[in-house]
Amino acid sequence: MNIYAPESVGMHSGRLDRIAPIMTEFVKDNQLPGIMTLIQRRGKVVHLGKFGMMDIEAGKPIQEDTIFRIYSMTKPIISVALMMLYEEGRFGLQDPVAKFIPAFAKTKVYDSAGVLGAKWAEPDPQPNLYHLLTHTAGLSYGWFFDSPVEEMYRQQSPIFKRDEPLSVVIEKIASLPLLFQPGTQWRYSYATDVLGYVIQVIADMPLADFLQERIFKPLGMVDTAFHVTADKWHRLAQLYTSQLLYNPVLPSPEEALLISDVTIPTQSPSGGGGLVSTLGDYLAFSNCLINQGKYDGGILIGRKTLAYMTANHIPEALMPLKIGVSPINSGFGLGFSVLTHLGQGRTLTSAGEYGWGGAARTVFWIDPAEDLIGLLMTQHISGLPYPVQERFHNLVYQAIVD
Repeated sequence: MNIYAPESVGMHSGRLDRIAPIMTEFVKDNQLPGIMTLIQRRGKVVHLGKFGMMDIEAGKPIQEDTIFRIYSMTKPIISVALMMLYEEGRFGLQDPVAKFIPAFAKTKVYDSAGVLGAKWAEPDPQPNLYHLLTHTAGLSYGWFFDSPVEEMYRQQSPIFKRDEPLSVVIEKIASLPLLFQPGTQWRYSYATDVLGYVIQVIADMPLADFLQERIFKPLGMVDTAFHVTADKWHRLAQLYTSQLLYNPVLPSPEEALLISDVTIPTQSPSGGGGLVSTLGDYLAFSNCLINQGKYDGGILIGRKTLAYMTANHIPEALMPLKIGVSPINSGFGLGFSVLTHLGQGRTLTSAGEYGWGGAARTVFWIDPAEDLIGLLMTQHISGLPYPVQERFHNLVYQAIVD
C-alpha cells in the first residue's frame, strides 16, 4: 500500500506522529492485542500503523494482510447490498417483512405485564424493510433487562449455529415477539441479519454468493467472506477477551458471539456480524462509498441512494439513541450511524460523518466534508473501558491543518 506525504493533503506529519506512541501504549504488556490504523484523505493514504500482536501466544506481529472478524461492520455492507436491489425496483422500503419471510406474519408485539403473564398485541403497523434498516422494527439482541422479551432472546441463545440453515435461524428470530410497535422506538438488533435473508430471497441465491458476485469481486475484496479458508488460517488474528485490564485471554465459544469458529464454513451467514475482512478490503469498500458509489470499472450504487442511506432517519423524539445505557452520540441512517450536528459527538469530527464499528473494537468512518476515511482494526471483545477508538479519532482530526 502506497503511503503519501501528509502535507500533500493538508495534514501535518509531526501531528500524525502522535498516533504511534498512543497506540503503542494500548498494546503495552498486551493490554490489547494487535491494532492497525489507517487514515486516507483526498484519495491518498497518509498513515498506516501496525502495533502489537495478531497472536500473542505465538508471538506473531500484526501484518498488513491480517484477517479480522469485523462483526457489525458487516451491517453497512448488507445494507448497501439490499439497497442495490432496491435500485433495481425489486421491492419497496415499506414492504412488510412477511412478504419475503412468511413467518413474520405471525410475530406478536409485547404489550404489558399482566397478572397471569405477559400480554401480546398485533403489530401496527406490520414491521417493514425500512424498520429493519433503521433498527426500529422491535427486534433486539437479548442484551438488556428492560423487557421479558429480552429474556426470551437469551433463552434461544445461541441463535446462530453454523450447521443450521439461515432460514431456520431467521424463523427462530421471527418466533420471538417484538419489544415495541414498529417505528416507535430504536433498538440495536438482529434486524440486519433478517435483511441478509431478505437479500437471499429477493436475489434467489445464497447471501454469500450475492455479496461475492455483486460487491466483493467488483471491489477487489479478496479476503472478505463468512469464513476463512485453510490457505488463509495463518493470517487470521486471534480473538481475545478480558475480565481485567492487561489480561487478554482466549474467549469461550459463547463470548465469540454470533459467529463462533470462522474457520468452519457456515450454513447461516450472519448479515449483522458474520464477515471477516482485512483493512485493505474494507478500505476498498469505504472508497466506493466516499466516491459516491463509484469504483474503477463501474458504479456499485447510485449517489442519490447513498445520500439517502447516510442521512439521519431517526426522529428527534427517539433521540438520544442508546445501546443499553450507552449513548452512541449520533443519529442513524440505513445501516450507518450519522452525526447530525457537530456538538452531538464526543470526539473531534464533522457534521455528516457516517460509519459503524464492530464488537471486537473494529471501526470505520467516512467524513465527506473532509474527504477523509478512518479505519481501526483489532480483535478484542470486552465491556472494559479501552478508549482506543476515541483516542484514534481525535488524533486523526488534530492533524488536519489546512
